[in-house]
Amino acid sequence: MSLNQTFAQLSSPSKSSISGLVTDADGKGMAFATVKLRGYQTTSTDTAGRFHFNNLLPAKYQLTISMVGYQTLTQEVLVSVEPLKELVFTLQQQGELQEVTVTAGRKPENLKDVPSSVTILNARDVREQLNVNPSVTAILGNTVPGLGTSNNKATNAGQTLRGRQVLVLIDGIPQSTPLMNGSRDIRTLDPAVIERVEVIKGATSIYGNGSAGGIINFITKKPAENKTISGTTSAGINGNLAHPSNTLGYRFSQTLSGTLNKFSYVVNGTYNYTGVLKDAKGNVNAQPDGLGENALYNGFLKVAYKPNEHSQLVASYNVFRSVQNSDYVNVVGKYGVTPSIGQKGIDPGEPAGTPYNHNALLSYHHDALPLATSLDLSAYYNSFVSMNRYVAQGTAWYGPGQTKIQSFKKGIRLTLNTPWKVGNIGDGELTYGLDLLNDRTNQVLTDGRVYIPDMNMLNLAPYAQMKFDLFSNFILKAGIRYENARVKVKDFNTIARGPNGQGSIPVTGGEIPYHATTYNAGLRYNKYEVFNPFVSFSQGFAINELGRILRSATSNTLGSIATDPIITNNYEAGFSSRIGLLHLTAAYFISTSKLGANLVDVDGFLVPQREPERIKGYEITADVNLSPQWILGGSYAYVEGKAEQANGTKVYMNGLRIAPPKATAYVSYRPVSALDMKLFWVYTGSRDRFDPRANGLFANSEGEVKEVSLFNLSASYRLNRQWSAGLGVENLLNSSYYPVVSQYRAIDAEYVRGNGATMSLNLSYSF
Repeated sequence: MSLNQTFAQLSSPSKSSISGLVTDADGKGMAFATVKLRGYQTTSTDTAGRFHFNNLLPAKYQLTISMVGYQTLTQEVLVSVEPLKELVFTLQQQGELQEVTVTAGRKPENLKDVPSSVTILNARDVREQLNVNPSVTAILGNTVPGLGTSNNKATNAGQTLRGRQVLVLIDGIPQSTPLMNGSRDIRTLDPAVIERVEVIKGATSIYGNGSAGGIINFITKKPAENKTISGTTSAGINGNLAHPSNTLGYRFSQTLSGTLNKFSYVVNGTYNYTGVLKDAKGNVNAQPDGLGENALYNGFLKVAYKPNEHSQLVASYNVFRSVQNSDYVNVVGKYGVTPSIGQKGIDPGEPAGTPYNHNALLSYHHDALPLATSLDLSAYYNSFVSMNRYVAQGTAWYGPGQTKIQSFKKGIRLTLNTPWKVGNIGDGELTYGLDLLNDRTNQVLTDGRVYIPDMNMLNLAPYAQMKFDLFSNFILKAGIRYENARVKVKDFNTIARGPNGQGSIPVTGGEIPYHATTYNAGLRYNKYEVFNPFVSFSQGFAINELGRILRSATSNTLGSIATDPIITNNYEAGFSSRIGLLHLTAAYFISTSKLGANLVDVDGFLVPQREPERIKGYEITADVNLSPQWILGGSYAYVEGKAEQANGTKVYMNGLRIAPPKATAYVSYRPVSALDMKLFWVYTGSRDRFDPRANGLFANSEGEVKEVSLFNLSASYRLNRQWSAGLGVENLLNSSYYPVVSQYRAIDAEYVRGNGATMSLNLSYSF
């Protein structure tokens, strides 16, 4: 029924009642939902989703219906003494509106108005995958078309998006370190604090440096409304099913949230410990930078103050720490023959992983400025340190060593939005503003040696984005952004590769200017659900891998080093379609850059090649709602890329950039409202583009990739309105396989099998 439905009041003081049914979006009754009648009492729906309130005087009442994982629904009703028909209320899943909005484009907008490919994971999607594997890299790798699969490590190496590096954000705060990519930017928070994930695919200039492949924006949880205090307590255990010895891990998470007058808050603390990881044959996976015997801590706080209906002030802070303290060491195997496995021992280096990642954000919103203009102003700070594995004998430096990447960012984002109208032609709006970013990044060894000097970047970038709704159904978007950046580097010496400073080159520092104007344009026609097409062109700007370029310098001055930025051009055409029970999307894209930074093995070192690049591919997704109980779905993504050498020869790009084809599928079964079961299939195809070199070995990241097929299971059961249980199994069939990264890297020490069947059990209490 309509939320605004009213009931005629009678003058009689006789008592009456309210009867109702609470359903989900599929029309199924929802058991154990909380139903509160303000000033009266609270009850729960029965197993069929029904509730009753008796002995009510004719009056106006406020009815609030809530359930964990769904948006709270509040409605005012007028009760009379007349017999009432059963009221029906429908709850929407959290992070899933009737018209999904996207905030990664700097302003909320309907998904059907966005002329590009977008993947959104809502709170339920994240929760389902959390049952299978609590690592964010695994959650995204198993669900997002075009993104590489997880590598079972603490890094996200190989997880490019459409063959290019992706810019990772948490509530708009950049996590990526494009000046020196350490491949740890995706796994920078725990899924317990995620409200939803928005993935915008293809080059985009809307957020500046580093978004050549697109954007991953983690949106953190919002405070609960209509409650002074509410919360969820969850605890779980996990371990290897076939070989459980020493594999026990555990997880604990506590969330508190509420609203008190004009203030609201949400706070979370999570601890996750992963035990020893084993492959399907029972061998210990003790790869450096792995997740075995890994301890994760995540603390999150968000406080909001809303002085009036037009403005809001929000402050948030998140700290993330994930390090490996293992009593196993890696026994190196032979690539293509025997896997590297673990044996008891002590690694002499410091614990690898992310010692800390701090994010602080202060934002202000006001939507009642002149000309109906809205303002969003935010200031942020990010401090991110990642520790690489210890090596007994370095290839890039003399002797043993262990490096860490240190990145410190602070910035201000100003966004203004002004709507406008052109007679009967249509409505429009202009989003414009200014970004100021200071990014200071370096890479040093723990013994004090400098591998990459301080790169101190200051970027001031004005931008404007126009949206025009022509004749109600043609959505035209176009934008421009000007990058005005400079990177300061002090005098430095490249790291010595022999004793007594042998091989070190002194380089005179200076300032590297970067100026670029990037454009984007797109058109979408959204009149018919059966065919909703779009076309788009967008550009991305990146000062990518500057650190690698500097550390491999062979000249004495910055001016003689090729430090030009990467300008990426992305061309895309696609459509979405709803035909009865079927929802289908498809997109084809081409991505080019005149000067890329493809990492190629040169004498044992990965060196950026400043060459033209061309990447192309396509993605298809399909979902079928067969019935309220059964849903089927799947996706397929293909990408391929080549670089053009100085002599005109076009060569395939290696596995660091180009992932093999990926397919996913799922079957969802919900026999009753309290029980959800989902079976997932994740498949990566083969890719064989390179021949062994003269020594009979594959070069770094040019190894042959063979197909991998895995099944995962996630199930949840709501015991009552407060208690719920979850079960997940990763690699359900206990398949013995090598992850894609282990295959293409072609390095003996990294030739490690994937995890065997691993089960997780979780129990949650909500109030």
